[in-house]
Amino acid sequence: MKLKAHYHCVYNLNYHLVLVTKYRRKCFTPDILLYLKEIFQKLSEKWEIELLEFNGEQDHVHLLLATHPNIKMSTLVNNFKTVSSRLVRKNFSKHLCNFYWKPVLWTRAYCLLTTGGATIDIIKKYIQKQELLT
Repeated sequence: MKLKAHYHCVYNLNYHLVLVTKYRRKCFTPDILLYLKEIFQKLSEKWEIELLEFNGEQDHVHLLLATHPNIKMSTLVNNFKTVSSRLVRKNFSKHLCNFYWKPVLWTRAYCLLTTGGATIDIIKKYIQKQELLT
């Protein structure tokens, strides 16, 4: 595992983010997904984080993000959803009007999972095997 440094800490923070379209409408085309990838790549650069992986289907997208400790994930997710919704609705308005009559794209909910090389069970066992303070 490669660790990164930021001020007075070392870290490796990776998140799997899943964003779902409002009402699970199957409105994404390959062109929209490609545009979303570009948007999320640019946003990642602005946030000084890495978009490690991106893919999606007609009604949702998956992002794998490498972040740093100063990032408040709820703020980042809100920004990603707001900006991407605005830009996609602007550039694909004719297509999206077949799915939404209001200016929406994403559902309010999202799925955010931490990722790492070790499972929770391995980490628990590692902590349990530490020597007791004397």
